Amino acid sequence: MQVVEYGIGRDLDQPFQEVLDRVREALKAEGFGVITEIDVQKTMKEKLGVDGRPHVILGACNPKYAHEALSVEDDLGLLLPCNVVVYEKGAGSRVAVINAGAMMGMVGNERLAPIADAVQSRLDRVLASL
Repeated sequence: MQVVEYGIGRDLDQPFQEVLDRVREALKAEGFGVITEIDVQKTMKEKLGVDGRPHVILGACNPKYAHEALSVEDDLGLLLPCNVVVYEKGAGSRVAVINAGAMMGMVGNERLAPIADAVQSRLDRVLASL
């Protein structure tokens, strides 16, 4: 696993579409639904005429934790859903997930910490399952 301040990810030897399908299933198994999807490659081609590699941003939401977080902090919707990226990297793929603690930590509300920890545990399991 590779960690950056705002996320954690891992590289896989499998092709993009196979990994994307596995990510969707892993998210579902952890109680997340994909409520938004951005095809970055398609968008850049349509808007800028730029060819790029396959790259998708999934907006994943676990309703239970979203509800809890919004009950604690009304404006938290500004930081939801949790983004998960899948993109082609060389002959394989990369998957990265948001660092829920860093995301919710910026709010400065300590009551969000246990929610962030629970969300992060689930996102970590998604990565580990791939």
